[in-house]
Amino acid sequence: MRDVLLDFFFPRRSLRGELGTWITAEERSRLTTFPMRIGRAQLEGEGIFHLDLLVAAGTYAHSPLLRRAIYTLKYGKIPDFAQDLGKLLCEVFPLLATDFSQTVLCPVPLHWTRRFTRGFNQASVLAEVVSRTVGISCRELLRRRVPTGFQARRSRDERQQAMERVFAFVGREIPSCVVLVDDISTSGATLDACAKVLKERGVKIVKGLVIARG
Repeated sequence: MRDVLLDFFFPRRSLRGELGTWITAEERSRLTTFPMRIGRAQLEGEGIFHLDLLVAAGTYAHSPLLRRAIYTLKYGKIPDFAQDLGKLLCEVFPLLATDFSQTVLCPVPLHWTRRFTRGFNQASVLAEVVSRTVGISCRELLRRRVPTGFQARRSRDERQQAMERVFAFVGREIPSCVVLVDDISTSGATLDACAKVLKERGVKIVKGLVIARG
């Protein structure tokens, strides 16, 4: 009944305006046309020194449709849309080439003020979709101690400086491998800051899984 009422008062519209769904099959195929797998050497060349691997479902800069999807995810306040978009991560998950028995998913945390404003953490919803679909454990191992504001208009150096001492480890156990889940990675500063904290606590391998690479 809840879904029926929501669809009546707030009908689902796809990225191109089609009624009845958040993302059509054709849109989904276009969103994952160019998945990316970025290894350690390239990441270090970009100034990312703690992340071992980054997998992205698509490239943000070259896809207007993907840009629209990320904008809707961040600012549309529609958890169900995040559920649909999370399926993209499931499609590219095999590119991580990770051992399920030794790996846990960890959503990149929002500061509580941002989470209150948005109503949910999109990274947590994405991670939960992957966890259920792929069958891998999901844990919130990190807490964002201070708000960092909006990163979109900052330079790479400004983003890296803003991320210093932002995250704290709050997990009880130390997994061997952690896959950080987020919506987008532009400079990589956020994922790298998370990876640094995890490795300082004893995690051996940290990988990133995102919808889009900026």
